[in-house]
Amino acid sequence: MKKFDIPDFYKSPIIAKIKELRKNEDPRKQDYSPTALDFGPIKFLIARHFGFCYGVENAIEVVYRIIDENPGKRIFLLSEVIHNQVVNLDLQSRGVKFIMDIYGNQLINWEEINSADIVIIPAFGTTIEVEKILLEKGIDTKRFNTTCPFVEKVWNKATELGIKEYTVIIHGKARHEETRATFSHSMQNAPSLIVKGIEETKFLADYILGKEGEHEFSNFFSGKYSPGFNPQKDLQRIGVVNQTTMLAGETQEIADLLKEAMSKKYGGENLKDHFAETRDTLCYATNDNQGATLELLKHKADFAIVIGGYNSSNTNHLVEILQEKYQTYFLSSAQKIISEELISHFDIQERKEKITENYLPLKEKIVIAVTSGASCPDSVVDEVLNKLLSFFNIRKFEEVLE
Repeated sequence: MKKFDIPDFYKSPIIAKIKELRKNEDPRKQDYSPTALDFGPIKFLIARHFGFCYGVENAIEVVYRIIDENPGKRIFLLSEVIHNQVVNLDLQSRGVKFIMDIYGNQLINWEEINSADIVIIPAFGTTIEVEKILLEKGIDTKRFNTTCPFVEKVWNKATELGIKEYTVIIHGKARHEETRATFSHSMQNAPSLIVKGIEETKFLADYILGKEGEHEFSNFFSGKYSPGFNPQKDLQRIGVVNQTTMLAGETQEIADLLKEAMSKKYGGENLKDHFAETRDTLCYATNDNQGATLELLKHKADFAIVIGGYNSSNTNHLVEILQEKYQTYFLSSAQKIISEELISHFDIQERKEKITENYLPLKEKIVIAVTSGASCPDSVVDEVLNKLLSFFNIRKFEEVLE
């Protein structure tokens, strides 16, 4: 695996040592059990896999190198390079400006951008339409492109399906940057449709089986299918790909449900002519992080903490997993731990921050399950652990463990 040169202030030497130790002990990633850090009155169960992934480290390395190598030049990002507030605020403090927000709303008019500017494509990739605008302006779309290779892998799979005359069903969030990019690329070669989750997929299956009409289909999936989409014709042959950060189990459930619907409609003996067996297109980091988080559920803990950007899809899914068993606090930084009595955290159902009192239980030993999203720097995890340790008059965990 390539080693990336990311700024030191995003690193944590101790967490790096822990990750390296686990990697050396288990190079084939067969042991997903958490790492236990026991400090007496407080014990952390840290997920086997968490934090920066390949695509994120690549994007961060490229962006900071561009900043260093181009003093005085105007540098723009199409939108957030990754979904992490700490990283994006730091880039803005260095003069980098965002052309769009995460939903594609324009923050800077295209008229203000010219060929002398540097425009960086974020890790999520971008749409064909935006690429065309950049090219028309004389902007190099290859040199400053940080699109994650695992996102491009999904695009390639969609192209392959289109060549074989399958319609592409994209499991993703329609407003998410990556899904918008995948949808744009996919519909160049195939009719394409986005489903967010299992409920939308059930509706799609009902339409395929004749339980819903075309008018209902058009209303239900408004804005989520490619131009000229003909459900009667285009849903006769389908294949499933996904936004790389979705829940792996949900993607499989969606594929299984659609496969069952096609089998019922066309007969099991004809299934291969109507349903493409696609391998899961989640990235390795999403699989590893979700697998390690599921492993946390096998252990006893008083509560869980998930650290990362509130608009990070992969991090939200880690919260969903841990909420099945634990009271789970979703934090963007250590500053959200206000005191021993108060913690500010993000509620993924209500989509807002709230404050909880008395989150630390009154007991001799507190056990906390900890993980972070693929766009969260290890240094932020470091700060969260040290903030909690400080309430127990324990030195920084770097000093204790060295």
